[in-house]
Amino acid sequence: MNLHFMGAAQEVTGSCYLMETKGLRFLVDCGMVQGGREAPARNRQPFGFDAKKIDFVLLTHAHIDHSGLLPKLTRAGFKGPIYTTSATADLLGVMLPDSAHIQEADAERAKRRSRRGKTTAASAPIYTMQDTRECLRQVQAVGYDDKHDPHPAVRCRFRDAGHILGSAIIEVWITESGKTTKIVFSGDLGQPGRPILRDPTIIEEADFLLIESTYGNRDHKDQTSTVEELIDIVEHTRHAGGGNIIVPAFAVGRTQEVLYHLHRLTCEGRLHDLMVFVDSPMATEATRITRQHLELFDEQATKLAGWHRIGSDLPYLKFTASVEESKALNQIRSGAIIISASGMCTAGRIRHHLRENLPRRESVILITGFQAKGTLGRRLVDGARQVRMFGKDVPVRAAVHTLNGFSAHADRTALLAWADGFKTSPKQTFVVHGEADTAQEFAEKLRTDKGWKVSVPELGSKVDLLRGQQ
Repeated sequence: MNLHFMGAAQEVTGSCYLMETKGLRFLVDCGMVQGGREAPARNRQPFGFDAKKIDFVLLTHAHIDHSGLLPKLTRAGFKGPIYTTSATADLLGVMLPDSAHIQEADAERAKRRSRRGKTTAASAPIYTMQDTRECLRQVQAVGYDDKHDPHPAVRCRFRDAGHILGSAIIEVWITESGKTTKIVFSGDLGQPGRPILRDPTIIEEADFLLIESTYGNRDHKDQTSTVEELIDIVEHTRHAGGGNIIVPAFAVGRTQEVLYHLHRLTCEGRLHDLMVFVDSPMATEATRITRQHLELFDEQATKLAGWHRIGSDLPYLKFTASVEESKALNQIRSGAIIISASGMCTAGRIRHHLRENLPRRESVILITGFQAKGTLGRRLVDGARQVRMFGKDVPVRAAVHTLNGFSAHADRTALLAWADGFKTSPKQTFVVHGEADTAQEFAEKLRTDKGWKVSVPELGSKVDLLRGQQ
């Protein structure tokens, strides 16, 4: 019973794990690598397995670093089902076509720039819109907490991870030679006590555990302090020069949470006369899908009626659709809060708003989510005074603020508290989905605090779970 770590091992993105037993192969996640110059080349590399021989895929959630290479998998010959929650299935219908559209547009621009007017292997789309349509036909929705049998030897159950809409912890039972082994894939865990989504489900037992560690070496600011900081930033920007506030936000998760807080603070009279623009067609669609899954909201979000609505209910909020509307936002020099994707500033409309506002001392860049190494967002967080955008050097004069209290990921204390839910320690725990130093530090914390047997697997490594051999 071999577990292969094909991605998100000593790194945060590219989640992909291959389970292989006698006569059975399946994946948990199939995500894109994001950040760094090597990411495009890595995403283009052939899979380290035969896609035609994969029986099925279990998908934890819709974020592209977990789902983004599913159409590539289909293109490579995978014909089996992709099992995920209903909300994730709905979000994939927006996010995967958006990913294909970006690739096709980038390829067309590269073709126009090339001397021969041809598409090269390095600029061709990893997959096309047609690949995405075929992939989406393979998606099958399953309910939270329902046990499902994707194969005679496999039983699985999707539990609420509280990370983004539809996110799941996946419990997997594999029976081989009359013996059943339970493996738990944490996926990305949310921070408990946060608005909108429910807290992550507590899991009480596992033979083997894969646990994420994105923030495994530090804690977030508490919600009260984070909200107060948000108010200070909005008010200070308005009264100290009147620039804009640019918010790179993941279309699914951060956008909806930022909107929630802005609406709540407006209802409470703590913020006034806001002018908020969501400049991301995908975020608009994600917000619409969020409205369709009110059953997944926590009580606090359900009571605050209207925060998730699109239209006249929120007169200070506008969702832009066309490219012309997006360009028009750059004519606004003061007072706008512009929320746009992508969250790590690697693509999308956010790059145009950054180009316009980074050189302006009166403007503010508000970072609300994790920024992977090598991304533009990470360079801004790390204090870069100049960045390269659209072939030109852009000075960074705007203030850059980070509000990690809005992160969709559990922090160190929350991760340890979730691990406390296990009544007995797993036989082996694998710390994944974290930068190398962070993962090692969190692994040591689990060893010293809980006495667990813990390892931090290397990318591409495999382990025989039943024999303990690597």
